[in-house]
Order: sequence, then structure tokens, then C-alpha cells
Amino acid sequence: MSIDKTSAAPGAPEDHVVENPEAAKAAVTVVDPRLLVREQGFAGYITEFKRKMKSGDLGSIPVVLGLAIIWIIFQSLNSNFLTAGNLSDMSVAMVGTGMIAVGIVFVLLLGEIDLSVGSVSGVAGASFAVLNVTNGMNEWLAFVLSIVTGTVAGALHGFFFAKIGVPAFAVTLAGLLFWNGFMLQILGDNGTINLDPDGVVAQLTSYYFSDVAAAYGLAAVVTVGYFLSSFLGNRRREAAGVPSRPLSETVVRTVLLAVLAFAVAIVFNQYKGLPLAVVIFIVVLLVTDFVLRRTAYGRKVFALGGSVEASRRAGINVELVRISVFAISGTFAAVGGLFIASKIAAANQGAGGGDLLMNAIAAAVIGGTSLFGGRGRTWNALLGVLVIVSIQYGLALEGIASPVQYMITGGVLLATVVIDAVTRKTQKTAGRA
Repeated sequence: MSIDKTSAAPGAPEDHVVENPEAAKAAVTVVDPRLLVREQGFAGYITEFKRKMKSGDLGSIPVVLGLAIIWIIFQSLNSNFLTAGNLSDMSVAMVGTGMIAVGIVFVLLLGEIDLSVGSVSGVAGASFAVLNVTNGMNEWLAFVLSIVTGTVAGALHGFFFAKIGVPAFAVTLAGLLFWNGFMLQILGDNGTINLDPDGVVAQLTSYYFSDVAAAYGLAAVVTVGYFLSSFLGNRRREAAGVPSRPLSETVVRTVLLAVLAFAVAIVFNQYKGLPLAVVIFIVVLLVTDFVLRRTAYGRKVFALGGSVEASRRAGINVELVRISVFAISGTFAAVGGLFIASKIAAANQGAGGGDLLMNAIAAAVIGGTSLFGGRGRTWNALLGVLVIVSIQYGLALEGIASPVQYMITGGVLLATVVIDAVTRKTQKTAGRA
């Protein structure tokens, strides 16, 4: 066989040649069709949408449609459901559970579970009350230490899971019992410690930015920030020769976000103003979403959820990532516990109990985070907790008892898990799992 030495690749050694230059010229680089969607404009996105539907990649569509149906039903039953006051109260009430659900998302991305978050949240509220109210410690120092308590608790769970090899289900179930007993112990015989109504923790859910400029300003900042992030990201892709979104699509997305953001701002301004709790929650979602999607650490978390062995062979410190994820879960459980304590301005023996754990896990799953690991975003916590709180408030307006709330929420959770399981099977059939 003759060898054409003129066909050597640029920069390659002289003896590195192509034995069949005709075949090499005819070869076509295989490109994932999903990368070409952005170059095809809106027609490409329609094609991509059809492809996703066929392959079972539904994303957040089911939960968004479900939320819309829930709101339509409850508004038809009671005209007070979509009033500014009720929507504002719902937005504040969801933050405590939503914070805990953010931590649960991290754990679920590993394909694991954390059953201790309810008890850890109760310990955080009780710790703050004992340190600040009972022992007179500075509010901010007590606030930080109570959050650190959750971080340490989560790291301990992660240590036993990652280093010792105890299943996450077992170690966090033990944590649920231990931290619940610890909370009861530090609260003492009285069992309830009232917080300063003007203190740091109480203000988390009771403070509102009454100036209308605050809500509109936040809406404007979110809209402009999104546009700049998308526009500059597209510029970088173009400079690197990677397919990017057309400017027209970026503008349409920005307009839609602006409509939603300013509509929410109008609702808040019709009641008490912009709630501080909502601002903090949005900031947390933005930061955690950035960490998961834009950092090396986030990619490691997703990699572990996909395959632990492949991640280990790729050089990822599996044990360290696992411990850190459970520490994050404990941290957000503590933060959520402080928001819950703020809502009732007290720490009591019932904190962290009841349906809190199930609601936090359900919020993450209903929002779109997979129970099987490797798929989800922290924004799923917002969608999921909004569904749960909407059901609770809607049924409460109708005077329907808690047992029915549990049954409906359980039904929604089961439907979500079924959709998740069917989606995975469909994706395997389509060769995408």
C-alpha cells in the first residue's frame, strides 16, 4: 500500500500520515444535533422540543402545568386564592421548607437521601433560642453558630456514609432520631422559647421592603442580569466557534422574564411590599444554581450521580465530595429551621417534626430533581415547594382538614415519581440514559 506523506496532519510528526487521504477528505465530523439548535432559530427549537417529547425529556413542563391547574382550580373555588395578600403570605411561608429542599437537591443529585434534615432544622432553631434568649449571647454570633451546628451535623452524616460505608438511609435515619432528642434536651422542661419579635431571626419573615422601588428594582436587576449573562455567554460561544443562541431568542427570553418578574413585583407592592425572606431565597437559588452548573465542584456532584466508579477513575475525590454534599444539606436544613422559627417567633419541641421532612423531599422531587441521581437543579426546589404550599393554602381556604392535604400531596408526589421513572425508561429506549 502506498502512503501519501503529504497528507500528514499539521503539526504532527513526519511519520504520522494518513494512509487513505480520499477517505479522510470524505469524512464528516459528527456533531450533536442539539448543538445546532441555536443556529437554526425558533424552527430549530420546535424540532428540539419535539425530539425531547419523544425521548421523554420533559424537564419542568409537568410541574409548571400542574401548578397552573392547581391555581385555576383553587381560584375557581375561592376568589381569595390569587389575591395579593394570599400570594405574598404563600411566598413567605414556602421559604423555610424551600431552603431545606435546596439542600435535599444536592443529596438527590448523588442518588442518595437525607432523612435528618427535619431534626437538624429543629436543632438550629433551638440552638439559636438557647444561645441568644436563655444565655444572652449576641444575636449574630448565635445566628452563625446555629447554622454551623447544621453544617457539622451534615458533615458527620457524610463522614459515616463516605468513610465508614454506612448507607445514607441508615445514617441519616439515626441522625433524625439523635438530633430530635438533642433538640428536646437543650430546650429543657419548658419546651418553648419565645424569640425577640424585633430580633434578627424574627425579622427574617416579618420584614418587608415597603418602598415600591424595592420590588421593581429587584425585578429590573434580575431581568438585566439575565440579559447580560445570556448576551455575554453567547459572545464567548461565538468567539470559540461554538453554536450560540440568536440575539432574537435572547431578547424574547428576557422579555418573558421581565413580564414575570414585574408581575410578581406588582403583586408584592399591592400588599406589604417585597418580603425579605423572598429576596434571600432568590439569592440562595441563584448562587447554588451557579455553583452546580458553572463550577468544577458542581460538575463533580453531577458526575457522582451518574457513576461513582467512573468519577473515581477520573480522579474525583469521591469521599470528599460526598461529605461536602451532606454538609451542604445540613447547612440549608439549619437555615430553613431558622426561617421556620422566625415564622412563629419561637423554638419549640414540635420544630422539625410533622410533615416537614416529607414536604422538603417532596418539594425537590416534585420540582423535577430525579430520585435516581444525576439530574436536577436547585430551582426545582422553588417549583416543588410552590406546588406544595399552593395545595396547603388552597385547601385551608376551603376549610379542608390536614388528612386530605396529606393525601393530595402524596398523590402529587407519586405522580411525579412515576413520571420520573417513565422518563428514565423512555430515555434508555432512545439511547440517552
